[in-house]
Amino acid sequence: MLRRRRVTGHVPRRPAPLPRLGRRVRRDGDLRQARAGRRRDRRDAAQRAVRPRRRDPVVRAARARALPALRTLGRRDVAIAFGLGACGYALQSGCYVLALQRIDASLLSLLLYTFPAIVTVASVALGRERLDPRRVAALVLVSAGLALVLAGAGTGALEAVGVALSLGAAFVYSAYILVSDGVAGRLPALTLSALVCTGAAASLTIGSAVTGQLRPGAVTAAGWGWLACLAVVSTVAAIALFFAGLRRVGPTAASILSTVEPVVTVVLASLVFSERLGGAQLVGGALVLGAVIVLRTGGAARAPRTALDPGEVAAEALPS
Repeated sequence: MLRRRRVTGHVPRRPAPLPRLGRRVRRDGDLRQARAGRRRDRRDAAQRAVRPRRRDPVVRAARARALPALRTLGRRDVAIAFGLGACGYALQSGCYVLALQRIDASLLSLLLYTFPAIVTVASVALGRERLDPRRVAALVLVSAGLALVLAGAGTGALEAVGVALSLGAAFVYSAYILVSDGVAGRLPALTLSALVCTGAAASLTIGSAVTGQLRPGAVTAAGWGWLACLAVVSTVAAIALFFAGLRRVGPTAASILSTVEPVVTVVLASLVFSERLGGAQLVGGALVLGAVIVLRTGGAARAPRTALDPGEVAAEALPS
């Protein structure tokens, strides 16, 4: 007789029904869609917050004219401008500071301000400008006036290394002016000054960090305030104004006119620190101002080379 075989063992459970799996997939999809919706809402809110500015006619006019100018900047000009700050400005400043540690400030200024003569000779040699009697007279007046202004403060003792560093700073600054004259005709003054200051800041920061002189924590809050004033007024604004003038009057006249700086320094020192001006210093200041008048009355200005400046574009876009 045939016996029935008894089936024993574990019977596997049935898999989860498909409707539950479908509900889980739908729930995960709904979560992803909700998250994407929240991200889209935040992006739309940010765009709505910025959109009113873009609709402003003044902003639109400035953007329409300034952005093409920024896009047309040549890489070679940008590299030259950055190198002017990283190499030229930083090297001249380094030579000046090192020379100041060895010789008196008046002698240093007297040697540094030989750069107008250097720039004049180099400009004539390069064929950029002609040496006319008006420029020669202005150069003679400036040299004599600076000698009288700075001699009144006392020149101190001569030191070979300090004198070499001072003259090195004068030659570096002369090369800086001559190279800037070529770039200033192709770049706006504000753009050129921004690139130069950026290059100088990068070079000087790296140099001070390597030598261990970069200690920002040792500067007080008042010190940071004075540093900000020096950076904005005495550096960025001064460089931008110099480049704007360089484009209009040329390297020789710009270098001669910039010799007003030590005269202004001496006058401010007499007003702020109650220092007395001697007769020689007054005569020297008058000679420097006379050189400025000679250049001004002689028609030193040349036709400004067009270079679009975003700041000037924004100013022109303002409704009258």
